[in-house]
Amino acid sequence: METTEAQKILAGIIQEAWKDARFKKALMEKPKATIEAFTGRTLQIPDGKTLVVCDQTDRQMLYLNIPPQTSLDDMELNEEQLEIIAGGNDAIISDPTAAFAALF
Repeated sequence: METTEAQKILAGIIQEAWKDARFKKALMEKPKATIEAFTGRTLQIPDGKTLVVCDQTDRQMLYLNIPPQTSLDDMELNEEQLEIIAGGNDAIISDPTAAFAALF
């Protein structure tokens, strides 16, 4: 599987946060501005949405992320999902960087 541009960018941001405490602090305090400065690209945060960066590097802590409940009224399928449904494929679609990629 080929690495996408969004995956490469996300990996670079994470690696920079691991090695530079000032970058990590800025990323958590002002994620949009910090990511834009790091990548040289503008993020397109949808209206009404906020980008939050959490530091989960403490190995003594376990984290639980509670996602929003899905509502069929709010669902919009992308091309890949429509293709799977149209083809009768029952594959699970899971790309952790999909939401991140949509910001550029």
